[in-house]
Amino acid sequence: MQSDCIIFYITDSIRKRTDDNSMRKASIERNLTEGSVVKLLLQFALPFMISNLIQTLYNVADMLIVGNYSGTAAISGVNIGGQVTLILTNFIIGLTTGGTIIIGQYMGSNDRKGVKETISTLLTFLFIAGIGSTVIMLILSDEVLRLLQTPAESYQQAKDYLNVTLLGTVFIFGYNAFSAILRGFGDSRRPLIFVSIACSINVVLDFLLVGVYGMEARGAAIATVISQAISMILCIIYLIRSDFAFDFKLSSFKLYKARFMTIIRVGLPLSIQYVIVNFSFLVLTAIANGMGVNASAAVGIVGKYNGFAILPAIAVGSSVSAMVAQNMGAGEIDRAKKTFYTGLTLAFSITFIVFIITRIFPEEILSVFDDDPNTISAGVEYIKTFSLDYLIVPATFCLNGLITGSGHTLISSACGILSAIGFRAPMAILFGLVLQKGLWGLGLAAPIASFASGLILFIYYASGKWRKNKVIKTGDDSVS
Repeated sequence: MQSDCIIFYITDSIRKRTDDNSMRKASIERNLTEGSVVKLLLQFALPFMISNLIQTLYNVADMLIVGNYSGTAAISGVNIGGQVTLILTNFIIGLTTGGTIIIGQYMGSNDRKGVKETISTLLTFLFIAGIGSTVIMLILSDEVLRLLQTPAESYQQAKDYLNVTLLGTVFIFGYNAFSAILRGFGDSRRPLIFVSIACSINVVLDFLLVGVYGMEARGAAIATVISQAISMILCIIYLIRSDFAFDFKLSSFKLYKARFMTIIRVGLPLSIQYVIVNFSFLVLTAIANGMGVNASAAVGIVGKYNGFAILPAIAVGSSVSAMVAQNMGAGEIDRAKKTFYTGLTLAFSITFIVFIITRIFPEEILSVFDDDPNTISAGVEYIKTFSLDYLIVPATFCLNGLITGSGHTLISSACGILSAIGFRAPMAILFGLVLQKGLWGLGLAAPIASFASGLILFIYYASGKWRKNKVIKTGDDSVS
């Protein structure tokens, strides 16, 4: 009788532990292939939007606080240094977005082995890439700043900001990887929690290091690195406690060749696209730098404001991609298409309001960042044409989300690359330099590039080729 009780106790304990693990898994994983498309998209996109908003606050907080305590040269330095760091970040976001798509499709097809091996491979590769890129960029930082025609007044500020933020590359890579994995599981809420905590720490440290100790751009960079590190560590702690598919033991960091090739095939085109798109904006920055420190600061300020202005389109487009990935994995093509139309309506309705506000209050928006009349005047000239982009990006991002989520990343990347080097950079040079239209002409390059990109994506969408799944071709564990 006593032995029966012991057996019952052990069995009951195992059952409870299994139930607890299942509940923890359920808290991470979310099925995006069932239920109301509108409700799911809103529930997924809103935390994503707020998360991106808060993440954008990293550099904006740096710029606002540095601008108030250290002046225009420091603003220019933070902008230039941040632009260079953004190239590395965008490279990793491309690979992690590929990870979101692959994990989402494996989730949709209920391929647990594929999910686990993809996570292990993604984290291992990004850890190696983070260390390697940090070393290379620290060696090349001076050359990069010279290529960007960094103004002499802000050169040291830009170098300080860039070198310190480069030391935090591993944290940037790690946080983006974990956020992408969670979104592949259908969870966009927890990345919001972690980045909210990090941003709060970032702002406090900015005031302390820049405002109290006068460390200027270097202090802002230190604050950013520390806050990103904390965000990544909190994410790891949560995942360990949630019975995550990856246990973070040293022996678990493995590269599975088949999964690695899939990540490269799906994610690398996105990485190349994001880097080249960012490089095309660096062309705009370089041209503005040649126009003087006020023009440089103005372009930096508008760039930071633009980060907020297009957040709805970015968040909804990325949410469309995550939802489409799971639905394509489950074979729900019509539901994937409905997700696209719902996302487009939502994104445009929000971004149109942003466009109207920008056109009515440009001076007030710019004066939040810098009260220098020359900088504000230059910024108003630039934002007049740049803001036309807000009417176009909802369609471009949502089309891109649909095509990317279905695994056709080569097409979306080719389109983005063509938009950047075929339209944005050449139009910036044509209008900004050749025709000497100044910042007005420089700003016109962005909406022209977005329109060209959107048109190409629409033609591909209309062809129906996006319906063919590029990640999962069979129902077994094989990797295409």
